[in-house]
Amino acid sequence: MEITADENFQNKRLDFAITNLLSTNPANGNSLNITRSKAQKMIDDGSITVNSKAVKASYKIKAGDIIVINESLAENTRIMPENIKLDIIYEDDCLLVINKQKGILTHPTPNNKNNSLVNALLYYGCNLSNIQGNERQGIVHRLDKNTSGLILAAKTNNVHLNLQKQIQNKTAKRKYLAVVYGCIQENSGIINRPLVHHMNKTVKMSISTEGKEAITHYRVIQRFDDVTLLELELKTGRTHQIRCHMASMNHPVYGDTLYGAKGFKSRLNLKTKEQLLMSYYLSFTHPISGEIMEFKLSEEKYDEDFKRFFNIIRR
Repeated sequence: MEITADENFQNKRLDFAITNLLSTNPANGNSLNITRSKAQKMIDDGSITVNSKAVKASYKIKAGDIIVINESLAENTRIMPENIKLDIIYEDDCLLVINKQKGILTHPTPNNKNNSLVNALLYYGCNLSNIQGNERQGIVHRLDKNTSGLILAAKTNNVHLNLQKQIQNKTAKRKYLAVVYGCIQENSGIINRPLVHHMNKTVKMSISTEGKEAITHYRVIQRFDDVTLLELELKTGRTHQIRCHMASMNHPVYGDTLYGAKGFKSRLNLKTKEQLLMSYYLSFTHPISGEIMEFKLSEEKYDEDFKRFFNIIRR
């Protein structure tokens, strides 16, 4: 789709214009339904250009600008339901608490539209928030593909915003179990190291003073010969935060090949499906009732890798 900007677009941000003006401008003769987050992503990907040039989402439009939208990408936003088993720990009219299995994405990505929690939720058939676009319907926060455990899904946009704000304000608590290489001597500690995308890649993070604030609290649960079982609490929610933070301390998460696990050996000799990391505790204030909601996975709900780990250490 090609659009010549008129006075209605003058001095509007490009992402705002894509979201709010295109479908209401009769001169264009076209309508397009793209959320703001989707518009920002398409601008970043170069699927939306101005005057044949890649620009930022904050670009201020001028009358006469030629805006080109790659419609094939814009239309390729439908996510298909998939019959993937859901382990629902709690559900009401507002939200769900789900025990995400290891090996599935939280939400589809540009390169993978299938085998995600969103696909499973669509098959399940409940209402889902759509404030973050089709690919992230219901998703309030995410877990890595090979991180299992408790995750929140919202059924309405108001509930989504409420829960998201609780996470941002740090009133919602998220705790993880992790097995890391080496014996950590301190009983507890705080890792406060900013994170950025590693070498402009989207699948790995690095420590950098130019990065976004990232704070992780950790507590030793049990030490073994050459691994340590930790409880970790997120104070921020950056991509791969725990995995990158532990690797930066030379204690990468067991099995985490992206963050250096291949360089470590352990007498544990446990074969895992990537990292031994699990979201096992979640608490928040219910957006409607105001009740404090608290969930902690029982061991029978742990993923198979963690079950085998505990079986080995108890022999």
